[in-house]
Amino acid sequence: MRIVTDMARIESEELTDPERVFVALSLGKARQAEDLLGNAGVDYAVEVEPVGKSFLFRSERYGAVFYVASGQATYCRTQLVAAGLAQGVVPDAGADI
Repeated sequence: MRIVTDMARIESEELTDPERVFVALSLGKARQAEDLLGNAGVDYAVEVEPVGKSFLFRSERYGAVFYVASGQATYCRTQLVAAGLAQGVVPDAGADI
């Protein structure tokens, strides 16, 4: 008997104590993060949110913001960095910088 451990994208309301772990500014990075989190067995939610303004045109920029349960946030950040996605990882608010 094969047990499937892959988790899936879920609605934000379904996450217990959600924590922001990653912001993808491109579709390619969002897909990489989705693949990584899904294959790692993590429930995650994705929301499209404003992430700032463009420098040249001052128009609003949007990104795919990934949330996980706070108990899995450190693990997810570590996995995202190891996969080469460090640029979009949101630092832990409680971490010493």
